[in-house]
Amino acid sequence: MSLFSELRRRLRPGAGGEGLACRHLEARGYAILERNFRCRSGEVDVVARHGDATVFVEVKERSADTHGEGHEAVTFGKRRRIVRAARIYSASRGLEETPIRFDVISIDWSRGEPCLRHYESAFDENGS
Repeated sequence: MSLFSELRRRLRPGAGGEGLACRHLEARGYAILERNFRCRSGEVDVVARHGDATVFVEVKERSADTHGEGHEAVTFGKRRRIVRAARIYSASRGLEETPIRFDVISIDWSRGEPCLRHYESAFDENGS
């Protein structure tokens, strides 16, 4: 990894939370396939394999509870962008027939240490 990309990774908001989320997922038997998948339609924080499903994970962090919990920030518009990005990811990797799932991991830092909540099947392919 180049010095520039390491610096960018360290300065990018959410990089620490995504690392925590990946460790949480791996401890529960998920295989991390990719982090920060980006395409013209959107971004997926973490792509993982769990059983026969490809899981697209949105990670939301909060440093205070004044704006609600992290999972509440995954709006309908954000969910639609994640679904579009997931479809592009699946098509580009020949996974169109593979079951997919959309999870949200919310990390709350308001007490000084992370409180992680994992919402499996947080929404469906319609963004609902």
